[in-house]
Amino acid sequence: MSFATLLVSNENAVRTIAINRPDKLNALNRQVISELHVAFDQAAADDGVRVVILTGGGEKAFVAGADISEMTAMSPVQLRDFSRQGQALMTKIERLGKPVIAAINGFALGGGFELAMGCHLRLAADTAKIGQPEVKLGLVPGFGGTQRLLRLAGRGAALELCLTGEPVDALRAFQLGLVSRVVAAANLAGETAALAGRLAALAPQALRGVIDAIAHGGEAALDQGLDYETQVFAVLASTDDMREGTSAFLEKRKPTFTGR
Repeated sequence: MSFATLLVSNENAVRTIAINRPDKLNALNRQVISELHVAFDQAAADDGVRVVILTGGGEKAFVAGADISEMTAMSPVQLRDFSRQGQALMTKIERLGKPVIAAINGFALGGGFELAMGCHLRLAADTAKIGQPEVKLGLVPGFGGTQRLLRLAGRGAALELCLTGEPVDALRAFQLGLVSRVVAAANLAGETAALAGRLAALAPQALRGVIDAIAHGGEAALDQGLDYETQVFAVLASTDDMREGTSAFLEKRKPTFTGR
């Protein structure tokens, strides 16, 4: 389907989803969130897609936050539903079972950074600004920011960003563990595409297993997480890709994974 607020493109097994509201700094409104739900459902269902890149259109912003002009017209009940819709989107991305890379090409504030935290890897341009400024609006993060920040980077980072509301630059974000890598803005698209290509060449079921095991273990006691890891390990041992990977290693050649 075509989208009013997204640009979707494919390069081999990599799908790129770009939020395309540059005049609004790609702010998240109900339409954007609804279309992102559909776009990620499509990516999940398409076996030809092995990796997803999520980025923002234009040069200034990944996503500068939720659309405040829309929010101010909402009732408390509508705002509650808006929060739940956004949280469900971040959870959907987090549990997609395929690696999702956020290419943070500018401002990632409020709902924008919450969206990035739903992704599995985050690459930031050296010009990016990252933060949770909701406290300056008399609010708290509503799309999972307090909880994912806590789990991603610890209590200290969560309190620093959420209590002060001040954005941090890309280097500080890297030091806090909020992003995986910082690259020159001019190189962000190329670096992200190269990383996505490397991931797309790996065994899809193994990538899914890693994502599931880390997600499960992050919410479970250590013994439960270890048990889940063992189950995933054993299931993957029965796949064609495991046999291909081990054979290629022994034969000193590059493996070709089929997802079976």
